[in-house]
Amino acid sequence: MAATAASGLQMATARSHISSSHRIFKAGAAILGTNSKGRSWAKLASACHISSLQHFQRSFSSSPIRFDKVVTKAMSEANEKKPVSGLSIDLKGKRAFIAGVADDNGYGWAIAKSLAAAGAEILVGTWVPALNIFETSLRRGKFDESRVLPDGSLMEITKVYPLDAVYDTLDDVPEEVKTNKRYAGSSNWTVQEVAETVKQDFGSIDILVHSLANGPEVTRPLLETSRKGYLAAVSASSYSYVSLLKWYGGGMSSAKAALESDTRVLAFEAGRKSKIRVNTISAGPLRSRAAKAIGFIDTMIEYSLANAPLQKELSADEVGNTAAFLVSPLASAITGAVIYVDNGLNAMGVGVDSPLFADVNVPKEGRALEA
Repeated sequence: MAATAASGLQMATARSHISSSHRIFKAGAAILGTNSKGRSWAKLASACHISSLQHFQRSFSSSPIRFDKVVTKAMSEANEKKPVSGLSIDLKGKRAFIAGVADDNGYGWAIAKSLAAAGAEILVGTWVPALNIFETSLRRGKFDESRVLPDGSLMEITKVYPLDAVYDTLDDVPEEVKTNKRYAGSSNWTVQEVAETVKQDFGSIDILVHSLANGPEVTRPLLETSRKGYLAAVSASSYSYVSLLKWYGGGMSSAKAALESDTRVLAFEAGRKSKIRVNTISAGPLRSRAAKAIGFIDTMIEYSLANAPLQKELSADEVGNTAAFLVSPLASAITGAVIYVDNGLNAMGVGVDSPLFADVNVPKEGRALEA
């Protein structure tokens, strides 16, 4: 779910042939090779629920510590020297569908790049109201800089599909949405229709990435969230993954918790039924377009920088690379897992900027504990 808060990613993968390597944003693990029977898409090697809503279920208080650089990068820097792994991830011949890509600065985009860098063919599903501006920006080259892959080539997106994962079938769509001008000119954008269209176009997919989320009352505390707003958030952010996986083969804090629970249940059911692996990536906060909707994403990033074990900027590439690993044969025995890609913030029981530690010698970046 590409999402509104920090980010949580979910993936499912069909059984993989352990050949050499395999790989994953925001958002899952994927196993390639097995066929998924009785669904619109006959083959699903991996479904990645990289839910971009990410679990950041904790209270955020501003930190007294200020940082000059509070930025989360979604693009890799071309001149940055990165270590070369001894294990290569080869996804050549695999086709990935990433649901929830509407710009070039979210986890969905980063995951698409990592999968493309490993050789996978990329298809994306874009929220209908954002489709026109996304396709226009792509066509005019506005994303060219962030399309650059490690080998210098540009990531190619084979096809962009309009998608609104809130609706399973056309019968589920309210009349006011059907007649909304933001949906004018688009068709076949419900989950069932997109699955059937992709099947007609390509026959099957190997990797499914869920990197989307939404909540109409996302800025409200849970106790002030209405029943309608609560159910809408769970529907858009959590059940949408169940629906996508079903068709393709196999308040926000509550929605993120539901995603983690669904990951475990789906891992068992999809694993026993179709040998599909299901994993979730719980990423740290990213200043994406969607995350700005919550109103305090900067505070979340500042809190993370002040309190996480690794005091550094979180790059969307780090989430993308984790996703690449999870969907690869290297992760063939991993399913039902929630993988935290957040600089270790999930491991903290209490913030180090708490008044409780005012007189404690807390290690800071570049400084060890003093005797």
